[in-house]
Formats: sequence, structure tokens, C-alpha cells
Amino acid sequence: MRCLAFVLLFGAMVFPAFPAGELSGRRAPGFTLPDLNVNYHDLADYRGKVILLDIVQTACPVCGSSHRIFETIRQKFPDKVQILSIVVPPDNQNNVRQFIANFAVKTPVLFDCGQMIGSYLKLTPQKSQATFPHLFLIDANGWIRNDWEYKGGQEKYFESLDPVLQEVTALVKEMQAGGAKPAAAPAKPAAKK
Repeated sequence: MRCLAFVLLFGAMVFPAFPAGELSGRRAPGFTLPDLNVNYHDLADYRGKVILLDIVQTACPVCGSSHRIFETIRQKFPDKVQILSIVVPPDNQNNVRQFIANFAVKTPVLFDCGQMIGSYLKLTPQKSQATFPHLFLIDANGWIRNDWEYKGGQEKYFESLDPVLQEVTALVKEMQAGGAKPAAAPAKPAAKK
């Protein structure tokens, strides 16, 4: 089953099973997308916070289960971390309402027609398909620190709270210490093998 993308960017040291993705180590592409209530969310409005960007498909069982993790993080860092989920067609308002109810989602679920995820996943005519979920973690200055593409068989990993919470905690501490202020891209983590 193809699930839409989880996009959380995490540090390779905390996630040895997921070395830094090819899509990390660059500025996060900007976007402005509507939520279920047609309130627009601009990525730039969240500058200064760690962002968990979760690209999902409502029919994906792994995508929904991650919201337990996200809710714990949201409660622990209410003013330091912003969680945004993104859906693309064929998901629609009805699917998203059901997804929010089924998984007690308390963070914005945004609608994209494909352009935003295309820029994050660097889709091209030659690479036009994406496997989901895909997860990105963006630091307080708008840099993608890591990304992971779901490849199947990793359900338990994505349901585990500790690695996600550890990485987010490290970025929040870095932010509070005055770090994470690169003028250029942070050092690119080791490539996937």
C-alpha cells in the first residue's frame, strides 16, 4: 500500500536505522496552504519554532498512528514546536474530517494539490512518484535537518515515541541555547546507504 508522506526531519545520530535523507540539508521550501476551515498557514509564520512536517494520506495506517507521538510532543513543547500535516488528492474534506476524528488530531491538516510536496520531495518528470509517508524535521531557522521515506515494515519504528521526542528535544535545546542560526545550510548528514 502506498501511503502519503511522513515528513519529519530528525538527526542521524538518534536514528541509526534512518541515515539522513537526500532531501535534507537545505532550506525548507516555503508554502501557504489552507486547512479544513480555509484558514491559511504560511511556513514563514512558524519561523522560530521546530516544525514537524508530516505528509500523509488519510487511508495510510502508519500515517494516523504517528499522531499519538505528535500530540505528546505538542503538549511537551506547546510554544516551541509546530506540527503540520499535509494531504493531497484524492484526500478531501470528508476524508480529513474522519482522519482527525479517528486519530484525535489536534494540529492543522493542510490541503495541497501536489506542488508543495513536489518541492519538498524534489519530484521531476523522471522521478514523478512518491512513496508515503515521508517525514521532515525543520529547525527554527527553516532548514530541513533530516527526512525519511517510509519503505514498509517500519510501523513499530514510526509508532515509537522516544527517538522522535529525543530529536525534537535536542533541536529545542539547540534553539534555546542560541544555536541553529546557519547563514548557509547546516552540514549535510551522511547519505543513505
